[in-house]
Amino acid sequence: MSARQALTAWLDHLANERRASPRTVRAYGDNVLAYLNFLERHRGEATSVADMGTVTAAELRAYLAFRREPSSSTAPSSSKADDGLSPRSLSQSLSSIRAFHRYLDHRLDTPNAAIGLVRGPRIKVGAPRPVSEDQAHGLIAELALDPDREDWEVARDEAVLTLLWGCGLRISEGLSLTRRDAPLVESLRITGKGGKTRIVPVLDIVRERIDAYLAALPFTLDPDDPLFRAKRGGPLSPRHVQATMQNLRSRLGLSDRATPHALRHSFATHLLGAGADLRSIQDLLGHASLSTTQRYTQVDAAGLLAAYGKAHPRA
Repeated sequence: MSARQALTAWLDHLANERRASPRTVRAYGDNVLAYLNFLERHRGEATSVADMGTVTAAELRAYLAFRREPSSSTAPSSSKADDGLSPRSLSQSLSSIRAFHRYLDHRLDTPNAAIGLVRGPRIKVGAPRPVSEDQAHGLIAELALDPDREDWEVARDEAVLTLLWGCGLRISEGLSLTRRDAPLVESLRITGKGGKTRIVPVLDIVRERIDAYLAALPFTLDPDDPLFRAKRGGPLSPRHVQATMQNLRSRLGLSDRATPHALRHSFATHLLGAGADLRSIQDLLGHASLSTTQRYTQVDAAGLLAAYGKAHPRA
């Protein structure tokens, strides 16, 4: 079996047995295919599954170095990567390669201990970038001032942004709601990353915005239809929500940090600032690890220091 055939089998395994999302399968496939292309150019021949067991740590490091370097305008496309990868993207690429080698080991009896000797680049984990409470209110209020949207579209966008902020949802989670979910009750059962399910409480203002949107919606929906609809009646896309936020922050003079995901960050930091404990916030956000949630303490500490600097007479 060739390595490319093994890659096809692995992607099929991810999609049909592991139930990975199409986006995940595509990202893994792209990363490993680039790796196989490099090995074939480096060795000058097609790579078999047996050959994958002989890949050395030096060859894998050479591949990572190759992907780290930006392309050269004078270099032929076959000898350089198209774009230099960031440390985070390079780390994700290495993770995909390791996962593929684990599959070769477990399913095709082709182990390679050398792969475990290669470490990825160090990634500096920055603090989340929330918007302030006043900014969040301003973003939602600004929607009503857009002359290019019909009233029902304004109501829809107000409902979506309020939902993301009020429940701490990712865009994909918010847009996964169906007509069956509304009118909203006191809590929502959300399925997030990795198929992990969590319960999030629903504020009155979120229910009110959803109800107002449904009252204005010009389309009739079946129970299993996506709740949020685009202008022509199809499902609302994540790209629309991102573009809406981009337009709003431009009109309000906010930085490019004001994204839909920043509303989720705001949800967490506002709870933390009001005294909620980290474990509860972890459950509400659906984080697998408490260390991910702990990043919000950096934001809260920064806010406290900023307030101190403005208010203390000796600051």
